[in-house]
Parts: sequence; structure tokens; C-alpha cells
Amino acid sequence: VQLQACGGGLVQPGGSLRLSCLASTSIQSISTMGWYRQAPEKQRELVAYSTNGGSTNYKDSLKGRFTISRDNSKNTVYLQMNNLQPEDTAVYYCHARNWGREYWGQGTLVTVSS
Repeated sequence: VQLQACGGGLVQPGGSLRLSCLASTSIQSISTMGWYRQAPEKQRELVAYSTNGGSTNYKDSLKGRFTISRDNSKNTVYLQMNNLQPEDTAVYYCHARNWGREYWGQGTLVTVSS
């Protein structure tokens, strides 16, 4: 599975961005897809994930601001990020897990700054 993430950029505090992750195969067959992020000098952390059974899970501190969704017809997973803050600045990575194997996208940089 190849994952291609896009949608990052520079946004002011309080702004919004939507990240997209296009998979090279049908995402209906992928058990878990999600997003991680890695801020400078910090460890990579889970942002959110979505299962093909329809469940979702979020980092506690991001609930209410970030929303993950899937469009099976487009083989794409989205991460809608609202009310972005400087601490959300990071490289965001698309991730997939299926049958015990993990796949990573190339990362897209999100910078929140005035």
C-alpha cells in the first residue's frame, strides 16, 4: 500500500486545514487508517485513526477540533483540523495498518504561525 499525503501549509492561529491521504488500493480492505504527527524534537504521536468498521479514535487533547473521515469511493482519508494552534505545528503522516503490516506516507508539514 502506498500512501500519498497532501494539504499541509502555513496557517494562522485559529485557522483550518484539511489533510488528504490517497491510498494506492481500496481503503475498504484496510483495517485501520489514520494520522500521526511529529513536532520538532518530539516523538511521533497518534492524532487519529479510523477503522473500516466505522469507528474512530482521537488523541484526547484534539477531540472536538480534529475530525478524521474516509471516502471509500476516492480511496482517501481526510483529517479536518479546526482552530489550529501553534502547538499543532508538525509534520503529519498518513498511516495504515492491515494484516499486521504498517504503511507510512511521506508526511506533510503543517505550520501554525502568525
